[in-house]
Formats: sequence, structure tokens, C-alpha cells
Amino acid sequence: MKILNQALKEGRSILTEYESKQVLAAYNLPVTREELVNSPEGLLKAAGQLGYPLVIKGCSAEIAHKTEKGLIRVDVRNDKEATTAFREISAAMNGASGGAVLVQQMVKGQRELVMGLTRDAQFGPCVMFGLGGIFTEILKDTAFRVAPLGKQDALDMMGEIKACKILEEIRGMAAADKDMLAEMLITIGKIGIENDSIKEIDINPVIISGGKPVAVDALVVLQQS
Repeated sequence: MKILNQALKEGRSILTEYESKQVLAAYNLPVTREELVNSPEGLLKAAGQLGYPLVIKGCSAEIAHKTEKGLIRVDVRNDKEATTAFREISAAMNGASGGAVLVQQMVKGQRELVMGLTRDAQFGPCVMFGLGGIFTEILKDTAFRVAPLGKQDALDMMGEIKACKILEEIRGMAAADKDMLAEMLITIGKIGIENDSIKEIDINPVIISGGKPVAVDALVVLQQS
């Protein structure tokens, strides 16, 4: 894949969020609609195409923890707020290599999941599914399977996490589309099998919006094959 080859050629082991989601989108995984911009003019053009409210983030392969560094603005509602966010984030990035600003649709949903892939030395590509958002590292509520996955493998993973009931219809929220979630997990395994240079994939959060999952943030880690 061109994105992977270019990053490796540049000696990088981490893709930016934008690049990571381009890899996912190439496999038809549902990701946020977004644009990468480098100027206030580009920002406002992207905002006009995507529509408010928006999420605006700093985007660079050198920056992994955007929240801690103050590089994310959510629920941006107009051109004035967007321009202010762009200037603040650009300043906070402090000249990070390849730094740009990512403008993305704001996906609304109260349930957050995590999906991913790790390349085990013994078993090869292993797919992960669990409770996402800020609770991922705290609760460690996850399930794993060795790729390739069948649909039943994916469905079994969903049933194994302690928080599995959040996938059901709850408090007026539609049940999560398990068929779509299963297809995403199967596809993540396929990505790992087909691309030896991918060491890890971290998709967190996957937000359930209107019952449908959307990958809101993603990180792909590479290794020289």
C-alpha cells in the first residue's frame, strides 16, 4: 500500500491519524469524514464542506497523545470558533514535523468501543475488541482472536467483554449493528494478514452513532518487514 511504503521509506514507524484512517478507509471500514488543512482558508473551506459542529485536531506523526497536549477542540460550531481553534492548535504543535490540522465531522454517540490489531511473535496478527474511550486502559475489558476471523469469531468476541450489554438496545439508544461490527473485526484481521509491515492498529474510539459504528480516531504502527 502506497501510504505504508512511503512512511517506511521516510523511516517512520507511526502513521498520522489522517494516514491511519486512509488505510482503514481503503478497506471500506467506516471512518469520520475529514479534511487535512494547513491554512485558515483551507480550514473554512473544509468546514463548509463538512458542516458544523466539527472536531478540530492537531495532526502529526510526532504527536501521539493529542488530548494531553491540548490539541483537540470538540463541538466547534461556527467559523469564528473554528479559526480560533486552528490558531491555538497550530501554535501548540510548536512546529511538529509534518504538522497540519485535521478537521472532522463530530460523531455523536454515548457508547465508545475499541478495536485493534497486534502482531504477536508466536501467533501473528491478533484482533482486539473491547470497551473504548477513556476506560480502555482503566478497565482493560477486551477480547482477542488470532486472525483470520470468521463471523462467529467476531460475534463471540463481542459477547466475551464484561460490558457486552452496551451493544444492546439501552436507555432509548438503538442496539449496535453487530453485523457491521463483526465485519470491521474481520477486516482488521485481513489488514494484518495482507500487510506484514503493520505491527499494531489502535482504533479508539469507535463510536456507536444511531446504532452504526464509526472509527473516530486511529493509530497505525509500522515495522520494517
